[in-house]
Amino acid sequence: MNAHVHPAATGLSDADDRLTSADALLASLQEAFGGELPGTIAVPSLLEIVRKARRYGLKLARPMTARQGGKSITAWAEVTPRGNGMPGCAILLRNWQVTPLPADDAMVTEEFRTRIDRELAELNARLDRSQAVLVVEAEAADLQLLVAAMRSGAGRPWTDFVELEGNLQSPMHWRLLDGATVAVPGSARRWRAHLAPIFAADSQPGGFQLSLASDLPPPEKGAGFETETTVAMPGVIGRDIAPVLRQPIARIIANAETIRTRLAGPLADEYANYAADIASAGQHLLGLLEDLADVEVVEAEDFSTIPDQIDLADVARRAAGILGVRARERGIVVDAPRPGETLPALGEFRRALQIMLNLLGNAIRYSPANSEVWIRLEEANGSARAIVADQGPGLSQSQQERVFEKFERLGRGDDGGTGLGLYISRRLARAMRGDVLVQSAPGQGARFIFELPVDPG
Repeated sequence: MNAHVHPAATGLSDADDRLTSADALLASLQEAFGGELPGTIAVPSLLEIVRKARRYGLKLARPMTARQGGKSITAWAEVTPRGNGMPGCAILLRNWQVTPLPADDAMVTEEFRTRIDRELAELNARLDRSQAVLVVEAEAADLQLLVAAMRSGAGRPWTDFVELEGNLQSPMHWRLLDGATVAVPGSARRWRAHLAPIFAADSQPGGFQLSLASDLPPPEKGAGFETETTVAMPGVIGRDIAPVLRQPIARIIANAETIRTRLAGPLADEYANYAADIASAGQHLLGLLEDLADVEVVEAEDFSTIPDQIDLADVARRAAGILGVRARERGIVVDAPRPGETLPALGEFRRALQIMLNLLGNAIRYSPANSEVWIRLEEANGSARAIVADQGPGLSQSQQERVFEKFERLGRGDDGGTGLGLYISRRLARAMRGDVLVQSAPGQGARFIFELPVDPG
């Protein structure tokens, strides 16, 4: 099929990535994709290039591809920040070609849409064939609460962590969820979900790639969710190392899970088990990386939290919900606060949830199978308390004195922990004018007490 070659096209964007002016060719492309002039750049691949050029303040030159109305559009895009105090970018499209697509090119078009959605997405996750979360990665500040919940609740359907709009209910066939609009806890933006199937040997979806994208830009620093939850990463690990390593480690985990679940084809059991060991080691490494970054944060001289009115009972129920699958796998019953039970406190919600997840996760990890873990609430001595009690082996007096030290695992060498969780939890609690305490005796289980100041309101 012959391609029609257009001359170069030019235009200008503003600080919000809106196309403010364009020559006739670029204006026609904007209109063909349903956009307006002026208006947000409507071609997804061009919008992504412009966003990156503006954010990084660098000239970017790369190929651009789009599909519209049975045609493939390719061009060489050169996007240059305008500089001299002028917002936005200058856009130049060279070698612009339009090629008709064959009628049976639906699979190629779908692959292209998947690739574009991944490029634009601010969250990417690998799901198994039941749409349960295997691994998730995102950098946006207003997605960190969702990421923490998904990582702690791995093995649960992704729809458990978001709110589906449009009267959609889970469980549901993946084709009906593809393109769904969802609300994310902690984010004021609305998100569009894209599910790309990963086909197994039997030509049935053996897993999915989940992407979440928003038409709105991330909140500016100092506004909304970011003000309440984001802290600077002052150290080498949090600022330089963790951002570089998260994605490759997540890919290792995702690829190992692909092998383990035999998505790539039949595989002997010993190799599937080996892949499971790789995935487990990757999860441990990713957890260690996140914990080390947290240690840098809590040990920084200028570290502080932003207290707000929270409900400690709600925090406890959320932690129990997130870790429910992990508990049920070991036959452990988590007795959490009942719906309607409240305990007002002053603290930063995300940090309080992080502490509760650590305390409850430890209780589940160290309790015997088919036992029970309790979360009790009380108000005493001007403090709101959440008490996590288990039926585990308990701690001696010397162990209680060491349990909050860095890298202290009390001789447990194969439990998957990093020995940093309790250290971080206590530092976080004390930064919120609270504390984490322990009461225990050998053979009598352990009681970890999370205290926060009482909300006077």
